[in-house]
Amino acid sequence: MNARPKRKHTLSSDLRGVAKLATQATAGVARMVEGVHQSIWDRLGVPGGPQAGQTRGLTGLAYRSVHGVNHLVGRGLDLALSRLEILLAQDTHASIDTDPPKRAAWLAALNGVMGDHLVASHNPLATPMSVRWQGQALDWQQLPQDLPSKGRVLLMIHGLCMNDLQWQGQDGRLDYGQTLAEAMDYCPLYLRYNSGLHTSQNGRELADQLQALIDHWPVPVEEVSIIAHSMGGLLARSACHIAAEQSLSWLPLLKNIVFLGTPHHGAPLERAGNWIDVLLGSTPFTAPLAKLGHLRSAGITDLRHGYVRDEDWSGADRFQRQPDRRLITPLPAGVNCFAVAATLAPKRGRLADRLIGDGLVPLHSALGEHEDPRRDLGFAKSAQWICYRMNHIALLSDAQLGRQLQSWLRAEPSGSAP
Repeated sequence: MNARPKRKHTLSSDLRGVAKLATQATAGVARMVEGVHQSIWDRLGVPGGPQAGQTRGLTGLAYRSVHGVNHLVGRGLDLALSRLEILLAQDTHASIDTDPPKRAAWLAALNGVMGDHLVASHNPLATPMSVRWQGQALDWQQLPQDLPSKGRVLLMIHGLCMNDLQWQGQDGRLDYGQTLAEAMDYCPLYLRYNSGLHTSQNGRELADQLQALIDHWPVPVEEVSIIAHSMGGLLARSACHIAAEQSLSWLPLLKNIVFLGTPHHGAPLERAGNWIDVLLGSTPFTAPLAKLGHLRSAGITDLRHGYVRDEDWSGADRFQRQPDRRLITPLPAGVNCFAVAATLAPKRGRLADRLIGDGLVPLHSALGEHEDPRRDLGFAKSAQWICYRMNHIALLSDAQLGRQLQSWLRAEPSGSAP
């Protein structure tokens, strides 16, 4: 058997996407520099151009020239690389079945940081949502012939700036999906999605994907269980809320959700990022630089308070500091829900719970605890697990935690909120 030719990590579509980003970045930097320039003129009483932050006269002409040349170069690059993409797509040796891990990793990180912008600008680097098996996206109309015909499905959902391959035993790490599948006769599936979109947007699409799974699975589905890391847990809750509203048939088949380090009530680092927006925008000289903070995607700003519904974020400027305005969204009824939290501290305490956490998510947020009883998610004590001296990423692969997951899914206690 001939070995398949290896594909380079950088594809023609990637080049076109990067060129598009570079063109937009040049335009963005030029606008910021012009904004700072004009803010100085404003202090001296020199009028600006027709729009806020624009200069006029020879200075304005110079900036308009930069924008014009950048636009022409960008269009030329996009046209040339799109033709190259078509030519390479005709070469059967130009692709392989699965993405190289390095390419998948940098695409996931890019989508996490600015995935909403990639979608809005029709950039080919935007990652579409897909349910994957053995590294391949499933086509619901034509499922692989060797897909295991099992009625129990386990779906693994990654977090912000990550991808499905990072679950799967790289560098000898434990793969929860594979070990649970072998021990409990699941078919392990992995979700890949653009983590820069609003959580509720991804939740709606996940609800549709799970419905397609139920409709097209080769045998009747008996059970769906989910293990979700970080943002992935918010995504799962969002999908359940939408499924309940639309009476989708997959929701009654959902038996378990395990949340690994999910920021149910937000993450302080995003709230700190929001403070940066406020501070930069507080003076006329630094206000143009506040646009740098606006590079954060909608997915990231949703982590400020843990948004899961459209109503949580719609109608508000996501970069303006504001109180928690979430609607009450409880855990899905009739589903066994489990919360895993990590802390870098050796034991629980006020500092460990509120400030340290796992380095990204406070312990009380991961456990769904809230001082307002209406917002407390009410995980049963038997459905909580705390990992000490552990960081956020280590939750992806830990032998002791893996045994606890297996114990939970076998015992099937009623861990959901009443």
